[in-house]
Amino acid sequence: MSGGASNDPIRPAPADPATSTGRLESAGRPEPVGQAESAGQTEWAGRSVLVVGIGVSGAAAARTLLTRGARVRVVDAGDGERQRAAASRLRELGATVELGGLPAGPGGVSLVVTSPGVPPTAPLIIASAATGVPVWGEVELAWRLRGSADWLAITGTNGKTTTTEMLGAILVAGGLRATTAGNIGTPIVEAVDADPPYEALAVELSSFQLHYTERLVPFAATVLNIAPDHLDWHGGAEAYAAAKGRIFAAEQTIAIGNADDPASLRLLAKAHGRHVLFGRELPGEGVTVTDGHIVDHAFGGGRIVAIRDLQVVGDHMISNALAATALARARGIAPDAIGAALTGFRAGAHRNAPVAVVNGVRWVDDSKATNPHAAAASLAGYSSVVWIAGGLNKGLDFDDLVRRAGGVLRAAVLIGTCADEIAAALARHAPDVPLERAAGMDDAVRVAASFARAGDTVLLAPAAASMDMFRDYAARGDQFAEAVHAREG
Repeated sequence: MSGGASNDPIRPAPADPATSTGRLESAGRPEPVGQAESAGQTEWAGRSVLVVGIGVSGAAAARTLLTRGARVRVVDAGDGERQRAAASRLRELGATVELGGLPAGPGGVSLVVTSPGVPPTAPLIIASAATGVPVWGEVELAWRLRGSADWLAITGTNGKTTTTEMLGAILVAGGLRATTAGNIGTPIVEAVDADPPYEALAVELSSFQLHYTERLVPFAATVLNIAPDHLDWHGGAEAYAAAKGRIFAAEQTIAIGNADDPASLRLLAKAHGRHVLFGRELPGEGVTVTDGHIVDHAFGGGRIVAIRDLQVVGDHMISNALAATALARARGIAPDAIGAALTGFRAGAHRNAPVAVVNGVRWVDDSKATNPHAAAASLAGYSSVVWIAGGLNKGLDFDDLVRRAGGVLRAAVLIGTCADEIAAALARHAPDVPLERAAGMDDAVRVAASFARAGDTVLLAPAAASMDMFRDYAARGDQFAEAVHAREG
């Protein structure tokens, strides 16, 4: 076994582990205390709650609390058109809304529910903790409100969304009423309130969301990988990893770690529940690849699907499929349903998405690769790449990325405010790779086309955020695709 992280060796399940409800008998799910701990009408009626942030999660939390009779005050630092429209809707439901700044303290409420973007260093959060007012995120609120649905939770620096989407498709293929929620899909407080209720939720959780959890007990959970990211928000790499590790905090949670990622294994070693591994090379154990197939040794599912039948490419995508398979098997989803769902799965927009083939050159949009770790995984899937990179750096280092990827680079085209930082890393570790700076995306595509030869891949894998030049990573990817299609004539 790689890493020796498990202090509770994988226990093979019976040959036919699925029960009539699709749940593994051996899994040991948390007690469904939904109504007992749930925040029903009686508990919330008249309770004063401060909701911080009026975005998707904040507005959803406010609506949910209002329907339960709470007295809700909503605050947001912004005062733009979007915030005003959301404020108007919440005021109609009975909330008090204040825009244009956050208060210095909680102001006498009994609970603060904060949006995940608000850092723990914000004066309001510090003052709330100092006065003994609990601070929850939307995820913690949803957990307290939950019904009987099993939460299958996914976190990690990269691959969360793809893995969650894969898992959501698998759960539906397995015959469950299920959806994706959390950092994608349905706001989690709305998902737990659905009527009829969901049987299972594929929940993507960011480090921000996990930081503000207390009692979260997923049925099964995975940490896909850990690489430096969001260090300014968390205050350092250790705090960032610790926030991710909260997903494994409960003894009842089946903890699923990535044998190919040392940081994931370190967090798994601290988990109190059953340990399960996934990885690309785990002979005879875990969920792995054997003879070109995804194979489940952990839960007795055997051969699941042939890798050649998947529509996703690259080692990182195979890892995502392994993680989704492990979570689904923990919940007792039948192997044939998993295979069918994975065979039909296509990665979402801007995630290693093919755009076009022009004159024998393949153009691929991985604008979602917003940090060096994600870009390295993307580049590893190709043999000869003209790399379009750059944007707004989040205080991260590019040296390891360039060391790992230098051998596949035909050329690099750099954009954005961190172009000089990437150029310096190339000069240190891949000095023979031609590079050119571009003024914008149209220019970058033009320059990349001049470097590319038939058989090459032009890959947009920026390794940086987008906000220096674009609204978001999706807008960046859209502009890339538009510029490529314009070359098709």
